[in-house]
Formats: sequence, C-alpha cells, structure tokens
Amino acid sequence: MRKPDDMFDRDREWAALVGFASDEQPGATLGVVSGRRRQGKSFLLEALCQELGGFYFSAQEATDAQSLDQIGKALTQHLDPVVPFTPSSWAEVVDVLLRAGRERPFPVVIDEFPYLARAHPALPSIIQGAYAPRRAERTGSRTRLLLCGSSLSFMGGLLSGNAPLRGRASLDLTVDTLDYRLAARFWDLEDPHLALLVHAVVGGTPAYRTEMIRYDAPRGLDDFDDWIVRAVLSPGSPMFLEARYLLAEEPDLRDGALYHSVLSAIAEGNSGRGGIAGYVGRKSNELSHPLTVLEDAGLIARETDAFRGNRTDFRIREPLLTFYHSMMRPYWPQLMRAAATDRIWQRAKQRFPGNVLGPHFERLCREWTLYFAEDRFGDWASQVTAGTVNDPANRTTLQVDVAAVGHADGGKPPLLAIGEAKWGETMGLGHLERLRRIRDLVTQNGKYDTTRTRLVCYSRAGFTEDLAQASTRDDVDLISLPDLYT
Repeated sequence: MRKPDDMFDRDREWAALVGFASDEQPGATLGVVSGRRRQGKSFLLEALCQELGGFYFSAQEATDAQSLDQIGKALTQHLDPVVPFTPSSWAEVVDVLLRAGRERPFPVVIDEFPYLARAHPALPSIIQGAYAPRRAERTGSRTRLLLCGSSLSFMGGLLSGNAPLRGRASLDLTVDTLDYRLAARFWDLEDPHLALLVHAVVGGTPAYRTEMIRYDAPRGLDDFDDWIVRAVLSPGSPMFLEARYLLAEEPDLRDGALYHSVLSAIAEGNSGRGGIAGYVGRKSNELSHPLTVLEDAGLIARETDAFRGNRTDFRIREPLLTFYHSMMRPYWPQLMRAAATDRIWQRAKQRFPGNVLGPHFERLCREWTLYFAEDRFGDWASQVTAGTVNDPANRTTLQVDVAAVGHADGGKPPLLAIGEAKWGETMGLGHLERLRRIRDLVTQNGKYDTTRTRLVCYSRAGFTEDLAQASTRDDVDLISLPDLYT
C-alpha cells in the first residue's frame, strides 16, 4: 500500500503496520505500538485506519465509565448499527471489535491505551481472555487490534514477564525519534554544521518542527542565536517548557525534583553512578530506582564501559533535556521574566560548546560508527560505546570517545576501532599518539583482538597537515563533520 504523501520517512514503520493490518489469515491478531510523545505514532495510526477503513479511538484521562461511554459513541458512529452501542463492560467492547472483523481484515487502533488500563486495571486480562487461542470469537475474526501508548515503561510491561498479554502479540513496534541524518532532512538543513547545532538542541522529534515551532528553522549559522532566543528560550514558545513536560508526562516519575537533579548531574558530565550520587547528594545505592525509572521511560540510556565491564555510564537520550539542564535551568528565574532573553543567551552560550556540543558530537560519532560506517573499519560493528583505559605507568586513566567492537565468531572479539572526537579543537599528531598508547594498553589487557584496530580521529574543526599525511597509513582514519552526514 502506498504511503501517504504527507508522511516523512517512517518507511519501516509503515510497512510493518500495513503488513499487520492487511493480513488475510484467519484469526484476530494483536499488536503493540509504543514511543515517546510527539514522534508521530498517532499520525501513522490514523493514516493506517483511513487507508484501510479501520476504527481509530484515542482515549483520554477519564473515569472508567466515561471511557466506556466515549468508545461506545465512537463505535456507534463508525459501525452505524441499528441501535446505538452502549457498552456496560470492556469485554463487551472487545467482542464488538472482534465481530467487526468477520468479513475482512479490520484494523482497530486504541491510542493512549495506558489511560484506559489505569482506570480499569483488568483491561489487559480482558483482552487476553478475548484472544484465547481456541475462542470462536477470535478464530472467526480478522480484527487487527493495535494498542498504542506513550508511556514506555507501561507499554514495555504489557508483553513482559508474567503480564497477561505476553505471548499474545504478533507485532511489537517502537516509533523512535528520527536519527540525526533524517532530522537534518526533515528540517531542510543542508549545512552539516548547522544541522548538528539544531540537533544538539531539539534532537529528532518531528513535532518540534511542525506543531511546536511551526516550521521556524534557522536560516543559516548567523541566524542560529536568534533562532534559539525566539524558538526555544522565549516563554511564549511551546518549546520553553517542553523539557519540564517530558518528565511531568511520565506517571512513574513522581519525585520531579530528584529526577531533574539526576538529569542535571548527567548533563554536567557526571555519567557514572558515583558522580551522579555525589552531585545529587544521595548514596549510590539510593539511585538504583530513579535511574531505572528514567531508563524505562526512554529518557536516559545505560552504557557499559568498553574496557571496564564493571563500570556503567548513563547518557541522556533526548538532546532537549541536556540543553535545558545545561543552558536553561541555571538561568531559569531570569528566563521566566522574559526580560533581555538575548543577553541571557549571550551569557549562557559560553557553556554551549563544552556542555552541549562536545558531548553531542561524541554521541553522533558513536552513532555514525555503529549505523553508517558499515565495514569501513574492516567489519560491521556489533557494539560502539565509550570507554576508559587504565595507564599504570603514568598513573592516569585515558578516556576513549569511540570504541567499536566487532563480532567474536568464536575467538576474542576484535576491536575494530578506537577514536577521539573533538568539536572545537584542530586535531594533530598528539591525538594520534594518544590513541596508539591506548591501543597498546588494550593489547596488554588481552580482552580484545587488536591486530587490526584502526585509530580514528573525528573532528569538526579539522586536522593538521601532519595528521593528514599520517592518515595515509593503513591504520589511521580521519572523519570530518561532513563525513557524518554523507
């Protein structure tokens, strides 16, 4: 089925949904669609129902009785029965949806499903019972029921462990943010420098450009500062409070002050559990729950150190949260008054390269190495993370921004590449020698096969002539900012 003309990308998601919804095989099926808010889930699902003549219902925060009344009215309007449908239970609703699919594949979307399930906790069990393998109402139906929600922790739990719907779903689709390359296309930004600046602020959430900023994109590098002021820092912009709403929308994040403090700690460069605990003023063992909740909500990611398996780093997944905690929160009282916002930005942006752009550039270098480098370093990487290597002779610890590990295939896993990423610094032979030292230390450790490890310098500012000449060797690669986007 042809994808709607007004849908940007989402080819994989659209194909999966169409394949699920148009399946001609007998027997009702169940699917789960999840993803954070403003990624375009509802847009996708509404388009699917429009194209296939299906039923779309978006739940609201309401009592159980009111929700039953709302879906009854929506089904009455869609199915046009002789007598209006006034359900008295959710089991009755599910059976009506199953009967609607007797003649053909019939897609049904229940959006914001967590609202319904929280008002009626037995709802997943009711669906489980209705989808019993030998139940006649199920086997005689071709209803394709899709449950959709923005609470990642709740939706992830629907199909896990001993949850009632575990083993019932034939589709589990996550609608994620656009990657940085797609985001540049979506924002119509051809300059890689400008594209990365914008992505470091708003990431790849589609609605930030459409509904919230109304297609206001910086016209060039010289317009970026003005765009930040008018589109993000202005209290009149929907983006002004968006970072705070991201936490408020998650029902499991009850202690907002604690979670904001944890995010601030990570944004300030405290990626380890001990550093976060020291910043927040809590003991390390007291942070297990808030870190897990933030991870389940899709707001942070847990990464294992490439060279020290007992060390875990935490990274903020949503760039807007990093921007807020690094650039906006320290000046929040002044920003709330909406006075001299441009001067506030001129003061705050001194922190922008070190606190936002540098770490974000490192993140994109890791993403490029994992998803776009393919076999440039000898093979496809199975894992790309940062790492730390102990240097006993010099009594120091060396940071590695990019460590690409290949598939083991029975022996020691190959270390395909180690790299250093610099946003505002021209890289030279000193950076290369540092990487050589790290490779020697990793070889001594014996964890990885380093016989073909390549040394990679990633830089936005460029490379010295000496380093450019050294890159003609087989084990050295230089990756510039345009390389990340091509």
